[in-house]
Amino acid sequence: MANNDSWSKIFRDYKIYDHDFDRAPFHITAEQIKRACQDFTETGEKEVRILCKQDSREDRPQVFVERGLFLLPIKNGEYIIVKGEGYVDIQQIETTQEVYASKLDFGLDTSLVGNSEMQHLDFAYASSLIRNFINDESLVLTIRGRKYTPQFSFHVGKHSISVKSVQTEVDAGYEGRNQVVLVEAKPVTARNLIIRQLYYPFRQWQKHTEKEVVTLFFESTGATYRIWHFRFREIEDYNSIELVRAGRFQIISGSQ
Repeated sequence: MANNDSWSKIFRDYKIYDHDFDRAPFHITAEQIKRACQDFTETGEKEVRILCKQDSREDRPQVFVERGLFLLPIKNGEYIIVKGEGYVDIQQIETTQEVYASKLDFGLDTSLVGNSEMQHLDFAYASSLIRNFINDESLVLTIRGRKYTPQFSFHVGKHSISVKSVQTEVDAGYEGRNQVVLVEAKPVTARNLIIRQLYYPFRQWQKHTEKEVVTLFFESTGATYRIWHFRFREIEDYNSIELVRAGRFQIISGSQ
């Protein structure tokens, strides 16, 4: 990775190589990262946002991979480096692709313009695929965009972690009579995903509703729509994530 050198220097400057991660995570701030990398010339080698974006196992720098570490934000401008499993595998869907007939009785011309994950997700919702997958016709779009988390605590292995005011982004959130459905969408096939992208919004919205909070992961190429339903067996256990069900679909016009 391009930021291997940057993180190696961060580890040297703050003696992280000597830290006992079995005892506790290592706390580091954005200001410390910026200071350690200020002499690098490339944006990707010194920009905190880029250095801390480790959305898949493959995004981690080598010093993380070798030591079984991953990065979590715990407050605006503050992070911890944790030893443990930070990612969940996105299993390939082996079942036969289902043909789903849109509930709309007319075509959507504007849905054909562009090729973004948000566009595909909106089309899946407009066609009622999301409602059908989760078996809830009452779902309406109520959440979108960036917000900051309230305070909550959880554990990774034996390590207790507290989070407050971390920015999250939900690609779409739908509320129905009895549940709230949160969706993380990607435009391309992912092999794994940092659990934080599902867990932080899940904990965030659990604070605001008594309804069940459901978490979906969504991918689409525009021809095939894939949906995975994940849940957390224990609300305060980061690693209690498990797959409930998954499916892949082709959407056809309901008027066909």
